[in-house]
Amino acid sequence: MQTHSRRRPASRSSAPKSASKPAATLTADLTIAEVGARGDGVALHGGTKVFVPLTVPGDRVRVRLGDPSNARGDGVRGELLELLEPGPTRGATAACGHFGACGGCTLQHMTDESYAAWKVGLVRAALARVGLGEVSMEPLSRTPEAARRRARLAAMRRGRRLLLGFNERQSHRLVDVEACPVLVPALAALVAPLRALLAEVLPDGEGCDVVLADLEGGIDLLLVGPRRLDRAARDWLTGFAEVEVARISWQADDRGSPEPIVHRRPVAARFAGVPVTPAPGAFLQASAQGEAALVAAVLKEIEPVVAAKGAKARVADLFAGLGTFSLPLATLCAVHAVEGDAPAMASLAKAASGLRLVTETRDLFENPLTAKELARFDAVVFDPPRAGAAAQAEALAASKVPLVVAVSCNPATFARDARALADGGYRLERVYPVDQFLWSAHVELVGLFRR
Repeated sequence: MQTHSRRRPASRSSAPKSASKPAATLTADLTIAEVGARGDGVALHGGTKVFVPLTVPGDRVRVRLGDPSNARGDGVRGELLELLEPGPTRGATAACGHFGACGGCTLQHMTDESYAAWKVGLVRAALARVGLGEVSMEPLSRTPEAARRRARLAAMRRGRRLLLGFNERQSHRLVDVEACPVLVPALAALVAPLRALLAEVLPDGEGCDVVLADLEGGIDLLLVGPRRLDRAARDWLTGFAEVEVARISWQADDRGSPEPIVHRRPVAARFAGVPVTPAPGAFLQASAQGEAALVAAVLKEIEPVVAAKGAKARVADLFAGLGTFSLPLATLCAVHAVEGDAPAMASLAKAASGLRLVTETRDLFENPLTAKELARFDAVVFDPPRAGAAAQAEALAASKVPLVVAVSCNPATFARDARALADGGYRLERVYPVDQFLWSAHVELVGLFRR
């Protein structure tokens, strides 16, 4: 866990502190008009937007208004004090007893129908802001409960008490989670044993992050922090692996490299039947169901290209990671996989031996494939991180590649990159929304662009 301190600026007033008066607490009764992009209800108060967590359209609520000096974007935060009258899209009891305190989920209070419509609306609204809102939208692919196979929890030891869970929303306060309905059973069952383990491993007052992945072969566990592991802590971790997990690694902070602690069994992620051994903490799609929906959408759009070009078809997979799309594509055609993460590329290259797949380690943010380099491909797939692929999208816009399939976990940066492609002559023909992060404000999507 990281903490942030902010130095207080010097006052421009010479008045003593005792002369200043605390700001008055303001409350207001409001009606929620919509749910915003971060999952908060939005109401108007005196022409100013007020963002109120845990509310839905139509709710009449009593709210404590945030300090205008602590504004959020184009509005202010509001604290829900009382639900005066529920709106028509307010659902039944939340699925998790921690909901409302834990920041992991923000939308368990909506009816399922309104929740699904809101997710699709996020994508539509982001595209509308760049003039692409009229695109054909496929039905939302849904991920069920108990499907999250990758998670990052936070831990903190305070005396003999060990807190393990997720932070409160927009806070560093840690919610001690006893159960989590989004995790796959193997990860959910590990919460209690992990709490006991970390009570022995962490020094008093220290914390760490716990990165978990449910892989073929067993659970992969990476501790990010504490700053050092003594011999006793390493012994505790080794003993834990004997009964609970397949592999344990440690790194002092997010900038470090993982150090293996114990590796009892081989672990792998499997794509198109090909096992890939990921580095500790490597990126993996959050759920098998979400991954399957994304892969199916990509293959559906690439398969006609392969059918038309036959054995000569060539596809580039940019931001390829461990090969989520590269390996399924390699069952159809020749693939050139490009990724800036060297360990991921090494894992993919080793797994792809004998396939029509070549790998290239390259920072596509700083050094995107140029229009000239792209000219040899019949189609391009790209799946960047949340920041999007601005530089690569500009290069694609200048290219002659006939088909581009874009995968994204951020509708806002997808829309920005889509606008660049459209300005370069591409048509956004179809979008596939995918709800992989259940009850959160995140939604993923696949978009088809054609010249």
